[in-house]
Order: sequence, then structure tokens, then C-alpha cells
Amino acid sequence: MTKHAHHLQLDSSMIEGATVALLPGDPGRVPLIAAYLDNSKELAFAREFRSFLGEKNGVKVLVTSTGCGGPSLSVCVEELAQIGLRTFIRVGTTGSIQEHIEVGDLVISNAAVRLDGASKSFAPIEYPAVSDITVTNALIKAASEMQVRFHVGITASTDTFYQGQERYDSYTGFVPEHLRGSRAEWQALKVANFEMESATLFTMCSTMGLRAGTVCGAVAKRTVGEKVMSREAFKKAEEETALVAVNAAVALASALQPVE
Repeated sequence: MTKHAHHLQLDSSMIEGATVALLPGDPGRVPLIAAYLDNSKELAFAREFRSFLGEKNGVKVLVTSTGCGGPSLSVCVEELAQIGLRTFIRVGTTGSIQEHIEVGDLVISNAAVRLDGASKSFAPIEYPAVSDITVTNALIKAASEMQVRFHVGITASTDTFYQGQERYDSYTGFVPEHLRGSRAEWQALKVANFEMESATLFTMCSTMGLRAGTVCGAVAKRTVGEKVMSREAFKKAEEETALVAVNAAVALASALQPVE
């Protein structure tokens, strides 16, 4: 029986048996990632959810944008699971908060600090947000084989891009008192980077019996400044992150049996 994903405007017949999905936030990044696959084609574009299907080495891989933040991602992953996807890799950009993580480096997240709200719909705050070790190892292997600079560590996932990450380049420049000093605190606790989706992704996938991992390209170094450092660095990080994610996805799709 064909199953439908209402918000994504997809159904189970359209994905042609794909079980692995790559999840950028930005709909504009979907065709860029899909370009690393063969015979890629656009399936749907509804709301913030844009989907391409491609293949490589005989396996199908889906690329679907999640939009920005945990709430939107949770809708996307839920509906993809309903139509047959079982393994998810977030493919994003990030700001590093450790001195040794340079702009252009990749960060592979093995866990996330749950500073979001969406993950609380799946488990109490004491429940850890951890990636799937098989997915994480596949990302590490892909990055190692490409010989790109990468780091494995804990990510902090926030609900807001400005105040939640203690940015002062917002409209008002105001950060509430309880968030002032938070960047330095997470830095002291050896958290690698800030982003907005991994805590929700890891928590929901762990509780639902699905697999998830995250790889992000560092496009800002928050120990230096709050802005993206350069367009060239952004493009390089975007391309390397996409290729690492595609190579990991293909390896996983070839090796893993679907989770029942």
C-alpha cells in the first residue's frame, strides 16, 4: 500500500526503495548535494521541504531539506520515516566555538546538548541526544578517505540563531541575562560548535528506532567573530560536507539492512 507524506508531498512509491536520507536545512542546498549522485531528479518542493532522488553504486539516496530548526526537522523526519526512510544524515553548516576548529573544517557530531525545545516532545531532558555509531563511523570513514580536516565532538543545538547562540549582531544587540556567558561556558565544557537541528534529530531517531548522524562544515569561528568569514570558505565547507555525506550515505545504504 502506498503511504503518503502530507507536508513533504511525497509518497512511498516516489522514493523507489531508498532507505537513507540526507538532510540539509536549506532547500537551495538540495540540488547541490544531489549533484554528487547519478541520475538525480526533483520529486517535490512544498513549504521548506525540497526533495531530490538520486543513486550511486546501485543504491538510491534521498535528499530532503528540513528548513531551519528542530520543529521543522521533526516534521520532515517523521514523514520520511512513515514512507520508508530509516537512516538520516544531517548535512549542514555551523559556527565553531573551539580555537582548534578552523573555518572550512568539518564537524561530525557524536552527541548534542539539548538546548532546543522540540526534542522534549520525544523524551524528557535527562534522555541523551546521541548519534548512531554506525552512521557516525561511516561519516568518519568518508572524511578520512577524502583527507579533509574534520573533528568529532559534541554539538550544542539551539532553538534560536541569535540569542540562543549568544550572538550580539542581532537587530537589538540584546541577549537575555540567562544566556550571557553561555558561549564561553559551552566552550569550557569542550562543546565543538553551535547549530540548530542535531539534538532534535538524535533524540527523535533514538526513541523511534531510527539511525541518525550529523556532519557540518564550519563557516564561522565564534572565538574570532560572529560573521561568516568568507564566501570562498563557505563554498568549500559546503562542497566537502556534501561529498562526505553522500559517500557515507551510499556506504550505509549498501551495507545496512532496514530497521524494522
